[in-house]
Amino acid sequence: MLKLLEVLERTARKSAPGRAPYFMMVHLAKSLMTLEAQSPIGRAKLARILGLGEGSARTMIRHLEHVGLVRVTKAGIAMTNAGTKLHSDLRENISEAAEIPKSTLTVGPFNMAIRVRNSADVIRGGVEQRDAAIKVGALGATTLIFDQGRLNMPLVNKDVFNDIPSVRAAIISKLKPQENDIIVIGSASDKLTAEFGAIAAALETLKSHKSEA
Repeated sequence: MLKLLEVLERTARKSAPGRAPYFMMVHLAKSLMTLEAQSPIGRAKLARILGLGEGSARTMIRHLEHVGLVRVTKAGIAMTNAGTKLHSDLRENISEAAEIPKSTLTVGPFNMAIRVRNSADVIRGGVEQRDAAIKVGALGATTLIFDQGRLNMPLVNKDVFNDIPSVRAAIISKLKPQENDIIVIGSASDKLTAEFGAIAAALETLKSHKSEA
């Protein structure tokens, strides 16, 4: 996990004096997910998937290439063995995003949920996850803990799914949480930003592991 965060942070960090790159760790993580599913892929298509301009995408690809995670060929951008390994490390810790219905549990019209493995112990109340989602443009994030076969909201004693059992069923069916896992739900006005919010919240949770190591 530490290696995963170090590589993502190093790649996102400004590598030389001048303007900071127009991409963040969420774009890098989403790039790895996309390349694993669609490799090789053209720069223009990757830019559209990430919601980036081609110039920003070009900068990001150059950084990914510099740290050895991708290679650029005539056929498009392809993952290297190191990139595949990093994606595997990412997948060991966080799931793919799953869309869930709007409900009283969430704060936006579009909601994307991600499972973070074995992370309940580092959750204080979900504020850090919410703030991380907001920083990447989402409206917020909701954090849930899977404990003794139930999904619970931190610091809340009542059953938050009492009036929305179908939402609980959808989350469990799509993400299949295990004991001590958490679910982070990014909410936004569009699906991509909601997914970025969920990824940011998930990465913030992994950072909490790092700070406690």
